[in-house]
Amino acid sequence: MGSSTLTDRAPKPVGAYPHARRVGNLLFLSGVGPRRPSDGSVPGLQLDAQGNLLSYDIAAQCHSVFDNVRNIVEAAGSTWQQIVDVTVFLTDIKRDFSTFNALYAEAFADNQPTRTTVEVNALPTPIAIELKVIATID
Repeated sequence: MGSSTLTDRAPKPVGAYPHARRVGNLLFLSGVGPRRPSDGSVPGLQLDAQGNLLSYDIAAQCHSVFDNVRNIVEAAGSTWQQIVDVTVFLTDIKRDFSTFNALYAEAFADNQPTRTTVEVNALPTPIAIELKVIATID
């Protein structure tokens, strides 16, 4: 049932799942973070020698996660304009929501999918944002 997509234009999944799965005319993306596809690094992330968070740049992570989502939907045969639903996970909604919201508004100026934004205690890697996306596909 459906077909799966993995692409080297997005960071490798951190578990046993594809980047996306098509079912009928819908494309479901697994959670997508801001890690760089080339080396898995997180833009703007600073950790100490023990791997504890020192600081991060939410704007850099937003731009990167949007790029990763775009690359996945395109690799699966869809487009940014065909995104119909976005679930956003932020690790610090009080600190990051206004910056995220402004960048999201720019990124989705010509396409306004439905959206849910929630705060989570942590994500599987040291990232501050992750998106879960549904798009249509022809």
